[in-house]
Amino acid sequence: MKKLVNLSALITLIVTFGCASCSKNDDVILTNNVTQGNDPNFKIVANTDTGLTNFNRKVIVFGIDIYAAKKVEDAKLLHAANLMAQYLDNNEDGIIDNKLVVDKMIENKAFLFLWKSQSDMPSNPPSGRLGQDLGNDETVPVWHTNGHTGRYDAAIEEVWHIITHAGYAKAYPTIFGENAGTSLSNAMDIARGGNFTTIPSSYPTSAWYSYNDTTCTYDCQATEYIYWTMSSILGAQTNRLNEIQQEWKLNTKAKIEATDKAIYSLLTDSKYKFPTILPDGTYKR
Repeated sequence: MKKLVNLSALITLIVTFGCASCSKNDDVILTNNVTQGNDPNFKIVANTDTGLTNFNRKVIVFGIDIYAAKKVEDAKLLHAANLMAQYLDNNEDGIIDNKLVVDKMIENKAFLFLWKSQSDMPSNPPSGRLGQDLGNDETVPVWHTNGHTGRYDAAIEEVWHIITHAGYAKAYPTIFGENAGTSLSNAMDIARGGNFTTIPSSYPTSAWYSYNDTTCTYDCQATEYIYWTMSSILGAQTNRLNEIQQEWKLNTKAKIEATDKAIYSLLTDSKYKFPTILPDGTYKR
C-alpha cells in the first residue's frame, strides 16, 4: 500500500539499518514530554537509544522496540503495540506463538517507528537493525470497531511487514525468504502470472496480484504479497475489494483457498503458527 506522504527511499517499505546501541531499559524515568498512557499491558518509556533521537518514547513488546516521534499520539503508539502483541501471541495467553520468529526479530534488532511528519525520519539511522515505518495519520484504531469499513488502519499492514521481514523470512529462509526461489516467492510468481524482477508494463490478465509501485523491488513485492494474503485470510480485506482490486483480487479467505492454493497451504500450516484471528488492537492476556 502507498504511504500518505512521499517518503524517501530510505524508508519506502522496509528499512535495513544497523545498530550501535539498542537499550532495553524498561525503567527509564519519563520526561515531562512523555506520558505513560493508560494501557493495562504496555508502558510508554523515554527513548534514549542511539541513532533514533527523533523519537522521544517507545513501547517494548516481547523484546521488540516500537518508537514514536514527539507529535505521535500516545493512543496510536499503544495501538501499534497491541497489534504487535496480538500478531505474536494470537491466542492472547501471554506466551509467544512462534518463539523462533521473535528470536530472529530480536537477533536482527527489529523495530517499528511511528512518525507524524517527514522531518521525523532519522537522518542517520542506526546500523545493524531492521525497521519499518508507520505514520501516525494512517493509524486508525476506530476501523476495528466500525465494522471494518471506512478509512483502513494501515497499522495492520506495517506491523505485519516487520514481523514477516525480520521474523518469518529469517526464521524460514527457504520458505518465507523474500528472494527468488523460495516457497513464498514461487507462489507469488504464480499469483503475478510470471517471474518479474521489475514491474512489468502490464500484468497478464490471469494475474490476481498486480502490485505496480515501480520503487518496489522483487523482495518488496514478496513482502507485500504475504501481507495481502495473510490479511485477506484473516478477514481484513473483506469489505475493500473495490479499493484494492487494482493490486489484489483475492480479498477473502475463500478466494485464496480456491485460487492461490500454494500460499494458502503455507499460511495455514500449523507448524508455522501464523495468526488465525485478525488483531483488533485490544490485547488481553
